[in-house]
Formats: sequence, C-alpha cells, structure tokens
Amino acid sequence: MVPSRVRTRRWVAAARAAQRRPRVDSLGHPPRPESVSTRAALYVHWPYCEKRCSYCNFNKYIPRGVEEGTVRNCLVTEARTLLRLSGVQRVESVFFGGGTPSLASPHTVAAVLEAVAQEVYLPADSEVTLEANPTSAPGPRLAAFGAAGVNRLSIGLQVQHGTLPAPDPDLAAEMYQEGRTVLRDAGFRQYEVSNFARNGALSTHNWTYWQCGQYLGIGPGAHGRFVPQGTGGHTREARIQTLEPDNWMKEVTLFGHGTRKCVPLGELELLEEVLAMGLRTDVGITHQHWRQFEPQLTLWDVFGASREVEELLAQGLLLLDHRGLRCSWEGLAVLDSLLLTLLPQLQEAWQHRPPSPVSGG
Repeated sequence: MVPSRVRTRRWVAAARAAQRRPRVDSLGHPPRPESVSTRAALYVHWPYCEKRCSYCNFNKYIPRGVEEGTVRNCLVTEARTLLRLSGVQRVESVFFGGGTPSLASPHTVAAVLEAVAQEVYLPADSEVTLEANPTSAPGPRLAAFGAAGVNRLSIGLQVQHGTLPAPDPDLAAEMYQEGRTVLRDAGFRQYEVSNFARNGALSTHNWTYWQCGQYLGIGPGAHGRFVPQGTGGHTREARIQTLEPDNWMKEVTLFGHGTRKCVPLGELELLEEVLAMGLRTDVGITHQHWRQFEPQLTLWDVFGASREVEELLAQGLLLLDHRGLRCSWEGLAVLDSLLLTLLPQLQEAWQHRPPSPVSGG
C-alpha cells in the first residue's frame, strides 16, 4: 500500500507535468484554446454509510464485506473513461460525496486524484472537498485525508436522537430570514439561496453547478452533465450512473464506466436550467454568461417587455440592468415564486424567437 502523502506528491507532480507537456488529441493535433467546453468539475460518489438516516434520500448502502480495493479501482477506471469521453482538459474541483466518504480510505481519495491529474490538468491548488461525518473522521484520519489532497470539508449536522419535529412552515421562513440577517451582520456574503461565506471562501465546486458548467459524476448513482466530445457529440447530456454498487462495478469492469441513463438536453431545457440555477446566486445571470448558452435572444428580449417582470422589478424583488438579471436580497428569499413568472416568460419568448441563421453553401 502506497502511503497517501506519497500519492499526494505524485498528484502534484502529475499536475505540474501536465502543465509542461504539450497535449495532443487522438490525431496528434494540439488542443483547442481552453473554453467552457473543456473545463469541468468532478463529483465522486462513495455509496456506503454506517446506518440509514431517514432525512437522506441520496444513493446509499450499508456495507457488507466490501472490498475497498475493488471499489477504488472502479472509481479510477470510470474517472479515466469519462474524462476521455468528455474531452475535458481541466478539472476545476473535485467533490467526494455520498453516502459517507469519510468511511473510505485516504488511499482511495489519493488514487482518484492521481488518476485525474494524469489524464487532465488538475491545478495543485484545486478545491478538493470531502463530506465527513465527525464520528467516522477523528483527527488523525482527517490529517490523512489532508495528506491525500483534501483541502475542504463538508460536515452535516444531525439531530442526535432524531426526535425534533419539523418546524411550522411560517416559523421556518421566519427563522430563515432571521438567520440571513444575523449572518449578513456578521460579515457573511449570501452568495446563494442557502449558502453563506466570509472572506471569499465560497464553494467553487457548487458554483459550477449554479453556473451550469459541466460536471462529471463517477461512482454508483452519480449524476453528471457534459458534452461527450469523445464520440463527436455536440449536445450536453444528463447522465446517471448505475445505482447498485455491485452492478455498477460489473459494468465498469466490462465497459469502463457504469452509465445507466443518458438523456440529451434540448436547448430550451438547458436555458431553463441556466435561469433557475443562475438566479440562486447573488450574482445572478450576467449578459455575457447568458450569451454563452443563447446568442440570439438577449435577457432584454426575453424579460424586458414583460408586464409581469416589470411588476417584480417595481417590487424590488428582481433587477434587470446593464449587469444582467438577478434577485435582490429580498428576492432571493422567494426565488421559487419568482420562477413561476420567469420560466413561462422564457418559454414564450423561445417559441417566438427568430429562426437560426443558415449559412449559404
């Protein structure tokens, strides 16, 4: 077994070597200039937990005689396969979720990071997050994860006996508003509907989701969204890996990956995601960001002439200006109700948009 700190040095060395060596495609051509289509985040799903928690609806299993080495090898294989299929050249962040990934060995984390760094450019200072249950991650174990390359922890708080009832919805809304105010006064930026950070310490991995960037999901039941350029594809696909771990491992062994479901996303579907996800952030959707997904219809075209949107602007819940479209601080708290107006407006504008220009031949 290779010590995790040695694997970490290999990962960093591989990342630096990837910066120096010229990368070429399968035909020996140099890569295209780096763009949104060549960058992605990577999500790694560890499906095992010590027990089932009623509030959690993620893909999870109680381990019985799990051979971690086999799981590790399959995670590495699937990561390599999907990275090649996606045509991604740079991984911006890696998130180990679950399940309870802090039950995995730090060697598994190090092995995945090393494999990623060998395939693509993984900056040595990339955000690498591990979801951790404090009861399964004492100090020395956390130090080992740090040596393996983890530099950010995601820790969930649980009710010890599970006996607290859910609060009344009106009370929950009042508590949410009070919590926002307390955090704002303490210097925290509410950079997303339910996320706060101080001193710029926001989650770059989650930011990729909210900006509708590409992300690859590996492991049982993992989700991903990317353009499979390795097969000549041009359409973003929503992918789900096989749920049951044993079946997933069989498929990875046979095919190199365990993708069970693959659904191409239509242009309007993608724009709906851009709208719904982007408005979750305090930045909202800039005009430049929107044009990456829709070069024909501008934000002004879609929302500028709507009486319903004008009312939301007048109420101070929404802002549409030279920066783009975004919620106000008050609007973030009621985003779901705003989307009931904005999504139909987008759908109507899409139906009446001018046809795409066709180049002559």
